[in-house]
Amino acid sequence: MSTNRTVMCVKLQKELPGLSEPPFDNPLGQRIFETVSQDAWKMWVERMKMIMNEYRLNLGTKEAQDFLMQQMEEYFFGEGASAPPPGFVPETH
Repeated sequence: MSTNRTVMCVKLQKELPGLSEPPFDNPLGQRIFETVSQDAWKMWVERMKMIMNEYRLNLGTKEAQDFLMQQMEEYFFGEGASAPPPGFVPETH
């Protein structure tokens, strides 16, 4: 995903390469496109996997999709943007 476009990343608080296109065709997708860097998006993808596993989400349901969108908006733009899901215990290796 190489692009010359940069954004002031809302998550990492610095000027970084932006996404090459909005991740979804909705207002949140456009907001992410305008304010989230490639690096922060990669961090979200990892967090999204954790959330999907933690809550055992079935993305075939509208409820799961809506929940994930809500989590994504909170991750990038909410006050508790760095808090893990309730009851989350990190794996120890």
